[in-house]
Formats: sequence, C-alpha cells, structure tokens
Amino acid sequence: MIKRTDYLNELNKWQDEKVIKVITGIRRCGKSTLLEQFRNELIGKGISREQIIAVNFESLEFEELLDYKKLYSFILSKIVPDKNNYIFLDEIQMVGDFQKAVDSLFIKDNIDIYITGSNAYLLSGELATMLSGRYVEINMLPLSFGEYRLVHSSGTDDAAFADYLRFGGLPYIVTLDDINEKAETYLEGIYNTIIIKDVEERQKRKSGDGSRNINDIALLKNIARFLASSVGNPVSVKSIADYITSSGRKVSQNTVSEYVSALVEPYIFYPVERYDIEGKQLLKQNQKYYISDLGLRRYMVAKKNYDLGFSLENAVFLELKRRGYRINIGKTGNTEVDFVAEKNGSLTYIQVTASMTDEKTFEREIAPLKAIRDNHPKTILTLDRFTLGDYDGIVVKNVIDWMLEQF
Repeated sequence: MIKRTDYLNELNKWQDEKVIKVITGIRRCGKSTLLEQFRNELIGKGISREQIIAVNFESLEFEELLDYKKLYSFILSKIVPDKNNYIFLDEIQMVGDFQKAVDSLFIKDNIDIYITGSNAYLLSGELATMLSGRYVEINMLPLSFGEYRLVHSSGTDDAAFADYLRFGGLPYIVTLDDINEKAETYLEGIYNTIIIKDVEERQKRKSGDGSRNINDIALLKNIARFLASSVGNPVSVKSIADYITSSGRKVSQNTVSEYVSALVEPYIFYPVERYDIEGKQLLKQNQKYYISDLGLRRYMVAKKNYDLGFSLENAVFLELKRRGYRINIGKTGNTEVDFVAEKNGSLTYIQVTASMTDEKTFEREIAPLKAIRDNHPKTILTLDRFTLGDYDGIVVKNVIDWMLEQF
C-alpha cells in the first residue's frame, strides 16, 4: 500500500475530537486504503481490535446493513463499554437515510466516527443541516507527484513527471506493470464505473425532488469530454449547450446544468469561480472546471486535442488543493491570473505555462502579475529551466521542483 502520510496526519490530528470525520473524493482515489492505514495506526497505539468497527458498504458481506436501522443496531451490538470505540463506515452514501444512523451514533459517548463517500451529496441537504458544525471534511485526491515519485523513484524527475501527466495518480494504476499497455483499459473501467454507478445512485437519491433524470449516458459522456477538453478555459452552461447543439443535438441549458452537476457531485470535476482582484469580489459568469485525475483527462480527450499547457495547469490546481488552498481564477483588467490561492488569510498569485523561453510568452505571462498592486507573493511555474529567477519580485520556478517541495 502507498502510505498517504498527509491525509493520515490529518486524521491523527482529529482523532477523538467530537466531530465526524468525513473523507470524500473520487472513486478509487484511496479512501478505503487510507482508513485501513489509519486503523493500523490505532492498533499500533494500543487500541484493541474490538474497539474498531469497520463496515465497507461495497462488500456483499454487509449488504444487510444498507438499512440504516439494521446498521445502527449492528454497531450498537459491537460497542465495547467504557472504552473509546472507532467506527469506520466506507461509502456510506449507499445506505438509505444514513444520516439518521450517523447522527444517533454521534450523540453517544465514547464513539469516534469516520465515514467516506464518493459523492458531494454526502455533505449537502439533510446531513449538512443535521450535522452542522459537527463534522470536518477531508477531501482526498489521487496521488500527488511527490507520492508518485515514492513509488517510481528511478529515472529523472522530468521523465517521471511526463508519465504522471499521462497516466495520472490513481493509486492502483501507479502500481501496474506494463502501465503503457494496461492504463487505458483500467481508466476506461474507472470512468464507466463512476459515470454509470454514481449516476444510478443519484437517480435513486433525487427521485421525486423535482430534479431532471440523468438518463442519457451518451449526453453525459459528451458533456464530460467537453469539460475535460476545456480545462483551463472559462466555460458556461450556455457555451456547453451551444457546443452540444452545434454537434447536432438540441439540448436546453437547464438540462446541461443538471448533467454538469452529475459530473461535479462524484468529484470527477471541480468548479472554480473567477475573482476580480481589483474589485475584490467573485464573478458569477464563466467558471473553470478542473478534472480530478490527469489520466482520466487523457483517456477522455482525443489525442489530437490534448494540450500540455492545460494539463500542467490542471496539475498545479490539484497540488494547490492538496496543500489546503482555497482557489479562484484571477481577473485583473482585461487579463487573467491562473490562480489566486488563499490559505490562512494569506494570498498568493500563480501563473502556469509550459515554457517561458519565447519572449512574447514571457511578456504575456508576467504582465498580469505586474499589474497587481499589492505585496502578496507572485509566482510563475514553468517546465523550462532557462528562465528561472526573480523578476522585480515575481519569482519564476520550475513546476517539477515546486511539486516536490515540502509544505
């Protein structure tokens, strides 16, 4: 198993605190393995196996517990009196009305709850209302490049990063032998599982609430491909609808909006809002969408349309998110800053480009940062190593070195 140290540190920080620990993220990013690793750490601290109750709802072994009342009774029957009990509920969204069982367990003494889910619905609606202020979310992503290098330590960083951009960071794919031959087949399986399984669950969950049915998988995949190919470009519901219509299929903006939500909820895509740096306000139009795994992007996007710069920008977005930043797209005048990243009240501005060696590219990338009249850090991340340095306070760094920095 690949040890997910940063996420384990986060779980250790919250151990025995009276909040529900909610681990979210795309399927197969390593949530179940993380919980297993954390359980092993608990045992290493002297906690007995009897104090640990683990249920994975993807296992047929626990099918009967998909009823929340039976789940609640089962866990109560396993509780060790007068000791701390650690409850692990994996892919909890598969349990109907799971929030009732979770809330009833939460209010009891000596119970520490950890749940995972592959859908943003987990923290919306009734659960969010019922547990307001009583949970912390740990959003889990596929492997960082730093974690990837721990598995693939041979060769140069540059060669390893090229493979990372091609195949992504889903933990299982990183460990495959003959990755060139097996990667596409595995990614196809993951993609179809996410699209079909999560949409089916969404249909059951939202049945009767007025939402549109997501029953056209071909349309859903078409929209997914559009978003994957548009990484790095602002898009709107209207622009997606116009694209679908131009390809011969009439579709309404309301339908597109529902289908985009069906792709965001299972953490396939992350929407990012634009931010007016001068006006200090969010802009409501034309979000960007970044995909949660670059291997999936490469699988979804036709090879002739594959763009290194946009994949690089996506990789930087994911790394910023891993490092705990809140991220927006910056607008200053008529120009754009790729990322305005905020953490603990401090801002940093980041531009991303494959190369800065061309003079016009250099001027285009540095100009928006020069236009910002404040003293927050300003960085340009690039693959080339010829333009590195400090340009009147604007630091140009190699993106691979930046990816491998300790933070």
